[in-house]
Order: sequence, then C-alpha cells, then structure tokens
Amino acid sequence: MTDPVTTTPAVLILLGPPGAGKGTQARMLEEQFGLIQLSTGDLLRAAVAAGTPAGLAAKAVMESGGLVSDDIVLAILKDRMAQPDVARGVILDGFPRTAGQAAALDTLLQETGQKVTAAVSLEVDDEAMVKRVSGRYTCAACGEGYHDEFKQPAVAGTCDKCGGTAFKRRADDNAETARARLQAYHAETAPLIVHYDRLGVLERIDAMGSIEAIATGLGKVVSRVSAT
Repeated sequence: MTDPVTTTPAVLILLGPPGAGKGTQARMLEEQFGLIQLSTGDLLRAAVAAGTPAGLAAKAVMESGGLVSDDIVLAILKDRMAQPDVARGVILDGFPRTAGQAAALDTLLQETGQKVTAAVSLEVDDEAMVKRVSGRYTCAACGEGYHDEFKQPAVAGTCDKCGGTAFKRRADDNAETARARLQAYHAETAPLIVHYDRLGVLERIDAMGSIEAIATGLGKVVSRVSAT
C-alpha cells in the first residue's frame, strides 16, 4: 500500500499584458504537468451556473450592472481550489490584477497552508503586443487560440485541436483598445512584479520568442519549483 501524496499543490501565477500568451501557455502547462488553469472569468460563470452561494452573490451584482467584488472572486476561487482535481496545483490566469488582490490571495492561501509557488512575468514589448492582440482569434468550439501571423491552423479554416471550422474574434481585439489595456496593465498589474519579487517567488521569461521557446522556459520553472 502506497503512502498518500502529501505535497502541497503548486500555485503558479502568470503575469503579463494582453497578448503575452498567458492563456496559450497555461493550457500547455496543464497538458504537461497536470496543473489546472483557473480563469476568474470562467470561474465566475461556472459558479453562477452552479448556483453556489458565492455564485448567487456574483449573479446579483452582475445583473445590477456592478463589478464583482474581490471578496466574491476570492470566495469562488477558494471553493474551486478545494476540489480534488487540483491536487497537483493550479495556474491562476487573470488573477490577481492588483496589489490588493495579491495581498488577499496571500491571506487566502495561508489559511490553507499554501503559498504562491512562482509568479512568472512574461516580459514583452508594448508595440509588439499591440500587433499580437490585433491579429488573434479563437476556435468557436474549443477555444484554441490562433493568430493571423504567428499561429495559423495547419489546415486553413480547420482547428488543429478539435477539427472545428468556426472561428471568432473579440470585438475589443484592435490596436486602440490594446494600447488602452496595456496602459491599465502597467498602472495596476505591473506593480505585482515588485510584490512577488519581494516574496522571492518572481521568475522572468522573455515572451517575445516563439510559443515553443516560451513553453520550454515555463516548463523549466515549473519543474524547478515543483521539486523544492
């Protein structure tokens, strides 16, 4: 009879502006390491659909046209991280975005004997990000990401992952909106780099290379921190 696994689940945070490839890299890490990607947007929708207490609270706020509070997001995140499928760890995509959210997350993790294992800053050039964001689109069926220049399907018009033939673009994936979102990122989220550097868990990766090169760098980080 083997002993039960007692290792603490990894908590990986991906930091980077829109277009840095966080979603793509998170999905690749899921497949390679068995981590679970947790997107706050997806978690909110799932909690609302499931009718959990936090989900019902979020639904009421959204229906009134308000912004869901950090407390509600954290409650939903706490519920999700208690599920058995996250035993190996999670990748947080889109949260935290501010210093206040980071501090609240630290407190939440401490309550369960966890901590942020690594916060990876995907470092990019702003104008290159505008170009990336302006050309991206996704498979309407499975959500696999593509780009007009950097990542097209192997067979034109057919998703590599699921074979779907319908694709979609976000209405806000344009140069003007991308620049505004980059400004917001630098103002609100970039300070998290300082926060996690002070905690000694910051890792930096050049995100201007190929998807494969970035994935290799991230894989090395996850392998190293998972072994400690």
